[in-house]
Amino acid sequence: MNYVKLQNKVYPCPVSLAMDMVGGKWKAIILFYLKNGEKRYNELHKEILSISEMTLSLQLRQLEKDGLVTRKVFGKKPPVKVVYNLTDFGKTFIPVLEALNEWGKQIVIEKGQFISLEQ
Repeated sequence: MNYVKLQNKVYPCPVSLAMDMVGGKWKAIILFYLKNGEKRYNELHKEILSISEMTLSLQLRQLEKDGLVTRKVFGKKPPVKVVYNLTDFGKTFIPVLEALNEWGKQIVIEKGQFISLEQ
């Protein structure tokens, strides 16, 4: 059986490695909201209504550590401006995000319903 290794971590297959980087409840959603350009932390938090501030911070840090997201700080004194953006590596995941979005829409058409949450 062939395994793959990245940064001293061994995975049973490339899918396992990819899911370690973008899997879980929030990472792909954060990447989805960043796919069209940079966002400030508060913009992300407002768009992803049900994520806690701590979880958003932790997930952004992990995505940054894995090289999918950049964090740029503007200014020296508070309040500083912090923006997040996809790296070139992170942008390679956009086709997967778009495919997942289309698949999710297809599931809704076949089995669910669209709802609108007014803010």
